[in-house]
Amino acid sequence: MRKTLIATTIASALLLSACSSQNDADTKEQTTQVQTANVDNVLMKPSPLQYMAPEFDKFGTSDYEPAFDAGIAQQKAQITAIANNPAPATFKNTLVELELSGELLDRVSTAFYNLSGLISNDEYQRIAAKMAPVLSAHSDDIYLNKALFSRVETINGNKAKLNAEDQRLVEFYYTKFVNAGAKLDEAQKAKMREINAELAKLSTAFSQNVLKSFKEDVVLVTDKSELAGLSDAEIASLAAAAKKAGKEGYMITLVNTTQQPILSSLENRKLRERIFKASTTRAQNTNGPIIIKETNLRAQKAALLGYKNWASYVMTTRMAKTTENVYGILDDLAPKAVNKAKAEAAEIQKVIDASGETFTVQPWDWAFYSEKVRQAKYDLDPALVKPYFEMQSVIHNGLFFAMEKLYGITFKERKDLPLYHEDVMAFEVFNADGSSIGLFYMDPYAREGKRGGAWMSAYVSQSGLKGTKPVIYNAQNIPKPADGQPTLMTFDEVTTMFHEFGHAAHGLFSDVKYPSLAGTATARDFVEFPSQANEDWNIEPTVLANYAKHYKTGEPIPKELLDKVLESQNFNQGFGTTEYLAAALLDMEWHSFGVDKKITDVQKFEHDALEKHGIAYYPVPPRYKSCYFSHTFAGGYSAGYYAYLWTEVFAADAFAHMTKQGGLTRDNGDSFRKEILSKGNSRDLMQSYIEFRGQKPTTDALLKRRGLVK
Repeated sequence: MRKTLIATTIASALLLSACSSQNDADTKEQTTQVQTANVDNVLMKPSPLQYMAPEFDKFGTSDYEPAFDAGIAQQKAQITAIANNPAPATFKNTLVELELSGELLDRVSTAFYNLSGLISNDEYQRIAAKMAPVLSAHSDDIYLNKALFSRVETINGNKAKLNAEDQRLVEFYYTKFVNAGAKLDEAQKAKMREINAELAKLSTAFSQNVLKSFKEDVVLVTDKSELAGLSDAEIASLAAAAKKAGKEGYMITLVNTTQQPILSSLENRKLRERIFKASTTRAQNTNGPIIIKETNLRAQKAALLGYKNWASYVMTTRMAKTTENVYGILDDLAPKAVNKAKAEAAEIQKVIDASGETFTVQPWDWAFYSEKVRQAKYDLDPALVKPYFEMQSVIHNGLFFAMEKLYGITFKERKDLPLYHEDVMAFEVFNADGSSIGLFYMDPYAREGKRGGAWMSAYVSQSGLKGTKPVIYNAQNIPKPADGQPTLMTFDEVTTMFHEFGHAAHGLFSDVKYPSLAGTATARDFVEFPSQANEDWNIEPTVLANYAKHYKTGEPIPKELLDKVLESQNFNQGFGTTEYLAAALLDMEWHSFGVDKKITDVQKFEHDALEKHGIAYYPVPPRYKSCYFSHTFAGGYSAGYYAYLWTEVFAADAFAHMTKQGGLTRDNGDSFRKEILSKGNSRDLMQSYIEFRGQKPTTDALLKRRGLVK
């Protein structure tokens, strides 16, 4: 997944400036607070390192709170000056100043919220819980400031004389203010503040409960024989995890999705069921009540702003425009996906029956027996594949090689830069002409304190206005092997690595003036397009030939084995599409009711929602059940999880187009970089696609990619 930026509870505070109607005495006091702040706190000033890379080795959790306090005080003083400027409102003295304000708060927020997802501990969680309502209130001080909105409204009425990018920034701010409640009366604004503060607390608590579940909701195995089907290296890794946690035996840590990768190998059916049930029931007691409160508050907020439900409100800033458009594409695909999943289940059942077993396929059986179907159909043994996908080769000879062929960029490892964890690698990125682009950090391994999934974010965003170059990172959760062992990746993990670098490229290649429009700061249902488009390069023949080599012998992956890997990519697409659609429809249904509807049972709501859309197929549960669905309840994708499918339409169409134009060429890469990756949100997003492709996308390539049509 892409978790591009910081927690949504503080996103507004990071991307926009904040404002307050403080009097002069308050302003002076705030300025004094900034001036007298702890001078030894490196977060208080820009990093002296190249590209303003964070000085990870010089700050810790004790530095965050004073830096937050100082940053908020500084920004309030700056915003007061903008809002109360006696000069007539202009683009420069209002919106440009908004873009320039809050440098300190942006720096500390970026450091804190990035690292709290990477190396979290009790102290990070305490600070996050404390700051969520504070930053929410600070954000409200931007959008609910009457004087400031009056200036923005004036500029919006006179924007026709501005250039296109400046107009885009005006529209961005105006929409943000209106959607936040700038046109509400004072009583409504007070209610909005209450709702926002509570939502900030709830989403933070949800996220922390999920993070806690990774540590607590583990499956401990004491009898090694129950692990039949795993390799010696995998068993050793589970033993090492248990030892590190101070436990006896073998510890299986859950990943963030419903289905667990380990289920495809475990022969012991009782253990498979135990793992599956642990996965699907986690965080129910803690996050169930939060979901009910959070969705009700979102419905209240939408009603306050004049919308029938939260999903309708969200669509005002999405490419989809309306909930009808979203439901249309999801409901159109649902029966096709379920029918294909049922056909796959029939094949699985044949294998079960042939083995002499008498049970009907259950969710915890699917991965194990579908792997047998895959092996029979393609004669493909995953254990024979992984040795050809050693991580360093995938990174350097696969990902970096492909990016050089496509964009002409090169990577130089920077071992002189401080890191926040020993597993992290830092690289400087250069254009073909030798000019610098920025920094890229890769954090590949799973560990305690790191949230699940895979994502991209930025420590420094590109901005022509501020003269900053991007500092980007990718995070994954690849199991770390025992000491001295190579990291052998699954093909899915390889694909995820390419996916996340698509986001990184979006951030690295950004070439816009204003930070609020830079890089990945686009609509949710566009931002996954560059990442999904980047996935396909991992199977480009030239790229594969360069990185898919046996880690011991250096021999290239045999053509016969490679062909099986590639042919198998459309395998189990009924399952994959169904579990995704189920989650996307759950997300939409949680946000498609008004304030009058009272939910009391999360599990019943889930069941009814899936039944409503004809996708309640028990052997294929949603990719995320509600209580650990961080995308929608803590990750900024509320009424937006559909975006992965929406943008896959763009990605499939774009890749089909580039294939016709020669595939992995600089011409294709330069065109994609110029029209898509460099533009951020500085112009209409569909227009960016049309400039690249020559037309709007069609669903033809997507249906073929997912194997839903011949």
